[in-house]
Amino acid sequence: MRRKQRPPLPQRHGLDPARLRMPDDGPWTTLRDHLLDRLPKVAPERIDALLAEGRVHDLDGPLPADAPFVPGKSVWFHRDLPEETPVPFEIGVVHRDEAILVVDKPHFLATIPRGKHVVETALVRLRRDLGLPHLIPAHRLDRATAGLVLFVVDPALRGKYQLLFKDRAVVKEYEAIARHDPDLALPTTVRSRIEKVKGVITAQEVPGPPNAETRVELVEHRDGWARYRLLPTTGRTHQLRLHLSGLGIPIRNDDFYPVLTEKPLDDFTDPLQLLAKALEFTDPVTGERRRFDSRLELRL
Repeated sequence: MRRKQRPPLPQRHGLDPARLRMPDDGPWTTLRDHLLDRLPKVAPERIDALLAEGRVHDLDGPLPADAPFVPGKSVWFHRDLPEETPVPFEIGVVHRDEAILVVDKPHFLATIPRGKHVVETALVRLRRDLGLPHLIPAHRLDRATAGLVLFVVDPALRGKYQLLFKDRAVVKEYEAIARHDPDLALPTTVRSRIEKVKGVITAQEVPGPPNAETRVELVEHRDGWARYRLLPTTGRTHQLRLHLSGLGIPIRNDDFYPVLTEKPLDDFTDPLQLLAKALEFTDPVTGERRRFDSRLELRL
């Protein structure tokens, strides 16, 4: 197995530099020529500026503007970041040791960089604020969902904790606020087939063998609203939101289900009333049974 090369540039804003490996052959004479073709969304003058400022590096240091194209060679640089509105909520640390970090992610904060959310993500914030450059999530929560996320601190242990979630060896408990339906028989277990098409923002329940399962329990109700405990045994995209919507009790402030409503990214009002409440598992390193409970609360 080829050993991964260590980037010659440090992290910036908690982000590793991008790595580009040159093709084994091609028509390019200079590195600049290749970058113009390889990065069509980056303006030529921006590529010229990166090279002129010495911001494109190989393992030996910054590369000049007239650097030749070298087949198979790797270069690194930091991409320009999108403009982001700061998410005005803090991340709460629930537990930290040498192996793992468990936090309460607030609503509206993505777990990892993606699309228009880069610096304003839980991973980048935590790497920067806690000085943990190698931090990696063992699983993810939707941007709209608040609650517990487990990150791995020790790079050597990443696989062990990520495998817990892949193998469904983690008991996950969620809480949601939704309309109270006195005619709905609870508890109940919802099973359906959920599919998500790439490029489409919402998922759908479709005919076919079930691939998603959620137990739904009523905790309390008042004034037409109820608190529900949700115990998923699978982790399909938007599973909990789809299952409650399918029962006729969509989660309060859900902009996706049953009807998609566009909401500006800088609108931090009316958060989705869905909370990742608890995580419980047998630690793959110590063998002990561990449970973590969120310190966040949803108001009925």
